[in-house]
Amino acid sequence: MHFGPISKSAVRFLISGVVLCLLFISACKQNRSAVSVVFISPEAGASVKAGDNVTADLQFTPEQEVDSIVYYIDSAVVAHRTDTASLTLSTKGIALGNHLISAKIYKKDKVEEAATNIVVVSSKTPEQYTYQVVNTFPHDTSSYTQGLEYHDGIFYESAGGVPDDGIGISSLRKVQPETGKVLKKIDMPETIFAEGITVVGNRIVQLTWQNGYGIFYNKNTLEKLSEFPYQSSREGWGLCFDGKQIYKSDGSNRIYILDKDSCKEIGNIEVFDNKGEVTQLNELEYIDGKIYANVYQTDKIVIINPQTGEVEAEINLTGLLPAADHFPNTDVLNGIAWDAAKQRLFVTGKKWSKLFEIKLVKK
Repeated sequence: MHFGPISKSAVRFLISGVVLCLLFISACKQNRSAVSVVFISPEAGASVKAGDNVTADLQFTPEQEVDSIVYYIDSAVVAHRTDTASLTLSTKGIALGNHLISAKIYKKDKVEEAATNIVVVSSKTPEQYTYQVVNTFPHDTSSYTQGLEYHDGIFYESAGGVPDDGIGISSLRKVQPETGKVLKKIDMPETIFAEGITVVGNRIVQLTWQNGYGIFYNKNTLEKLSEFPYQSSREGWGLCFDGKQIYKSDGSNRIYILDKDSCKEIGNIEVFDNKGEVTQLNELEYIDGKIYANVYQTDKIVIINPQTGEVEAEINLTGLLPAADHFPNTDVLNGIAWDAAKQRLFVTGKKWSKLFEIKLVKK
C-alpha cells in the first residue's frame, strides 16, 4: 500500500462539530428564547481509558432554570436528573471508539439539547515483543508483497504492481518456501493494484487497492472465479480468515468483518491502544484467536483482540532484514504467514530478498 486514507480522528472531530451545530440549531428552532447550554466537561474529543469514569458538566447561565435533564451515551439513556450538578458517567462495558454524550434539558414546554463526544481507548499498555530468527528463506525481490499465506506446504503471495517501476503489473503466486521459487503465477491487468489475500476452503480471496472490488480464485489452479464489490470500506489492504469469517483492513483503524462466502460486510471493529486509534493497518494474519497486523511504513506488527479491537501486544521487528540485504528497491516490512500445524510464524517485506521464520521474545 502506498497511501493511507484521511485520519479517522480528523473525521471524528469534524462530525462532532457538525453534531453540536445541528443540536444548537434544533434547540433554537424549538425555543428561540432558550438560553444556550453547553458541555464544559468532557471536552469534545477527550480521550478516556476503557472503564474510567467521565464527569459530565453542563454550563448554564445564572437565570437558567430546569425541570429535568436526561443524559445519553450514544442513543442510550444513562441518567435522569432534576438538578444542574455535575454527573459521573461510567465507560464500563462501552466499546472502544468514538461515543456521543448528549443531554436534553426540559423546562415546562421547552427543550434544549447539548452534546459532546469522547474517544474510549484501551486501558492497558500493550505487551512488548522482539524476535529471534529461526530460519531464513530466499524471497523474490520482484514481489512487492501485499498478502502472504501458508497452506499445505506452499506460500501463496499477492504482489502489487508499483506504477513508478515501469511495470505496473500485479500478480498472484504459489511459492516454494525452501527455495523461494515461483511455482505458478498469474499476472493481472495494469489497471489492478493487487492487495491482501486469504485462503477460504478451496478458494483464494484477493483484494484490489482502489478498484472497489475483490476477486475469488481457485486455490489449486489460480483460475479466476468471480468478483465481489466493496461496501463501506472503499479501499482494500489486508485480509485474514478465522475459520468462520473474514477480516479486512483498509488502511484506517477499522477492520471490517466479511461473510466468508459472499464477502459482504457484516460488521466492523475499531482498533485502539492505550494512546488512541491505531491506523495504517495493512497485511493481516489470524493466529490463535488474535489478528496480527502490519502497521504500514513501520517495523511494527500489532496483535489485536478481534472481539474488542484492543491492541494487546506489539512486535518490534527493527533490524530483521540485515543492512547488507537492503537494495535500492527494498521497501517496508509487510507480509505475515502462519503454519498452524507446526506453529511457525513467517514474515517478509516488499521486494525483500529474504523471508524469515521467527519466534517471539517477550521483553
